[in-house]
Parts: sequence; structure tokens; C-alpha cells
Amino acid sequence: MVLVHGLGLSGRYFVPLARRLAANGVTVLVPDLPGNVRSRVSVRRMPDVVRTAETLARWHRQLVPGPSLLVANSVGCQVVAALAARHPSLVHRLVLLGPALTPGASVWRQGAGLVADAFREPPALLGLAAADYLRTGPLRWAVSLRHALRDADVAFEDHLARVAVPTLVVRGAGDTLVSEAWTRRVTRLLPDGRAAEVADAAHAAHYSAPDAVAELIEKFAAGADG
Repeated sequence: MVLVHGLGLSGRYFVPLARRLAANGVTVLVPDLPGNVRSRVSVRRMPDVVRTAETLARWHRQLVPGPSLLVANSVGCQVVAALAARHPSLVHRLVLLGPALTPGASVWRQGAGLVADAFREPPALLGLAAADYLRTGPLRWAVSLRHALRDADVAFEDHLARVAVPTLVVRGAGDTLVSEAWTRRVTRLLPDGRAAEVADAAHAAHYSAPDAVAELIEKFAAGADG
């Protein structure tokens, strides 16, 4: 399994989920996308969503012998959707955790949702995210956000419609950034999509409820309905 982080972050906030999945013998890889945190110096300019997906695809071919199950959170869902649409041979299943951003929604509306969500996340996650944002840098974060907003408006839905593998869409019940309506639309756009919700969790359900999210992923990976 490959776990793909969101905007301006690193793979560190996937550690609780990665440990839980790896405990059952699964090989779990957690990269930092180019330009973010520990991979900050790998690029001069922040790549857009498609270029990031292409870089992730090259990394995947070098390290993973066959298709994998990709798990992504937030804007990372846009990256893995682009990868799955453009390189279907690398993926056998997808899990989209809180897929953002919503096409057509203003940056102010989505920013307000992110701020509101912060009050529903564990304090430890907020400290981790703040440290990652500082290492990525505000300018690079802003450039990444601009790329992600453009991708949401012009490409994300098309990429979702071209995903040929079974896909599980997971939303934390308290997520203020990703609405129930948008989650349903994402699921409908996918040729083979199904949805699940995690109680007592917000946008980063994989961090606050790793056991519940791991159980959903394991059931889905085994071929059961999500």
C-alpha cells in the first residue's frame, strides 16, 4: 500500500494508519511528494497536480514491483486520481480519504472549512501539521493551493471518471471541508465507486481513527464491499 498526503504536509500524519496496516504484514510506503517537507529540495518550483502524479508514478515504478493499493487524503486524492487515470497498470485499488477540493467552491469557502475542521482534529495533529507547513514554506504552500484549485475546476472530475479500478471514498462524519454531497458526487463519478463514513472523525480520519479506517481498507482490499 502507498499512502499519499495532502497539501503542504508530509507522510508523518499517516504514521498511525501505516503502523496499523503494517501490523498485519502489509508493506506500507509513505512518500513525501516533491516540494513538500523532506522532499522540499527535490524541485525548484512546486509542480502542478499532474506533474506530481507523474513523479509519483516514476517513483512507484522504481520501488514497487507491481500494482498497489493507493490511499490518499485531501488534495492527495487529486494526485492519485490523476495517476490512476494516466497509469492504470500501477493501481489495483484506490482509497480516497476526504477528497478535496470541491470544484467551483471559492478559496475563502474552502479555507473556512479547513479552519473549522482544525477545531475537530486532535491537538497533536495540529502541531504536526503546523511544523510541516513551516518546513514546506508559505510560498510553496500557496503555489500548491493554486495548482490544486485549478485541477479541481478543470481536471479532477474527469480523472475520477477515468479511474478503472474499484475505489472506496471515505469521509469523516465531522469533516467540515468535504461535504456529504461532494462525497456522493465523487462516488457517482467513479465507474466502480463505493462510500463509507467514519464516526467521531473529521478531515484526517486516518489520524484520529486509524483502527476504524484500517478496518475499512482491509475489508476493501480483501474484495469485500466498502
